[in-house]
Amino acid sequence: MTATLLPTGTERGPRRWPLLGNLPAFARDPLAFFESLRDDYGDWVPWALGPRRNLMLSRPEHAGELLGSVEKTFKPMELGWAFHQLLGDGVVVSTGEEWRRKRALVQPAVRPRQVRAYAATMVECADALARDWTEGSRIDVHREMAGLTQRIAVRTLFGSDAAGREAPISAAMATAQQELGAEFRGLTLFLPPWVRTPGRRRLRRAVAVLDREIAHVVREHEAASRSGTERDDLLSRLLAARDEHGAPLSGKELRDESITLYIGGHETTSTTLTWAWQLLSGAPEARARLTEELDRVLGGRLPAYEDYERLTWTRQVVKEALRVYPPVWLISAVAGEGASIGGRAVPEGTTAWTSPWSMHRDERWFPDPHAFRPERWSADAVAAHPVSEQAWIPFGGGPRACLGARFALVEAALVLAVLAQRFHVDSGPAPVPVFPGLTLQPAGPVPAVLRRP
Repeated sequence: MTATLLPTGTERGPRRWPLLGNLPAFARDPLAFFESLRDDYGDWVPWALGPRRNLMLSRPEHAGELLGSVEKTFKPMELGWAFHQLLGDGVVVSTGEEWRRKRALVQPAVRPRQVRAYAATMVECADALARDWTEGSRIDVHREMAGLTQRIAVRTLFGSDAAGREAPISAAMATAQQELGAEFRGLTLFLPPWVRTPGRRRLRRAVAVLDREIAHVVREHEAASRSGTERDDLLSRLLAARDEHGAPLSGKELRDESITLYIGGHETTSTTLTWAWQLLSGAPEARARLTEELDRVLGGRLPAYEDYERLTWTRQVVKEALRVYPPVWLISAVAGEGASIGGRAVPEGTTAWTSPWSMHRDERWFPDPHAFRPERWSADAVAAHPVSEQAWIPFGGGPRACLGARFALVEAALVLAVLAQRFHVDSGPAPVPVFPGLTLQPAGPVPAVLRRP
């Protein structure tokens, strides 16, 4: 794709309310709001979130430029009190030298070689769930996938001896997700930290539960380390990590990075799997191709990490589900001195936004964008329409791309392969309403019937 210089004239944007700017429309339906900015005003759209100056970018090359400029001429946006309560000062929200230090400490724990070591746990947990399922049973797909990925996240992050702690962690994360999404889309985003709304009180209680549970597991790991017991989980790798000066992560840093990795390993994959099942339910030809591939490649056995690359159609199903329903539905960064996009200056202090949801549903980059078409990710299709790869940003991009992307992709494909071998999850073809919280969640239960493929 050739770079497109942005126009230098005055661009139109949506009409703004005094003081509130475009907050009412954004709060009512942020997904539709971002699409309307793109469709009604173009690829470079000024708008306002309360008193804040904002800029919406809708071209892949400009989104890529924004993502690549973070930590250079742009900095991550301060996402408010609620985000800070949940994520603390983890690698996702830290900046500058502190971000570089934490990324260097965390990244080795989720490299492909380490993901390979966790694949057996992913398959084992999925197999256990499949053994509990029975033909003709009615399930809530989202609840089942959330429970499964919670078990995988707890075991890979904290070790098998943390089993049984999923319930309080899960309940607390569900509350945090709900309250964080509500705060981000409402007036409380602009309230000072000392204002305690009912939602903020619920969030604080949920975070207190998470802090208590993680502190308990950290103490167990530290005791095991002192006794010489070796563990092969993510938390043990974080405990052993040292920066260039030989310093380990502090107790608070361990808490913050554990929360970040838990969200990346659980929330992202559970929603991706939920949407994948729902999309497959309305696409019988795609589901038939999935069955054929699993029979041909696996021959009835459980998948292993080595099968990931061979399960071509399975990976395309996951990738297309991430296109239609990207877990991360918006990305933002604040312009610093000298910031520019597409050859045009962005005023310092302006928050630039791009939306994977809006980008993925733009017919310029994805023909028939609302259709579930895994075949668009075949090697030949991508070669013929390479812009699709540039426009696909469910994990962000640039230096601050999601560290757990490989973990999530492998987990989703292997879990889907295990369960789809034995069951078709029939949720019907009707679309499921979405809730844009910390990740893009179903707005309610996703009922389905289990059938043999």
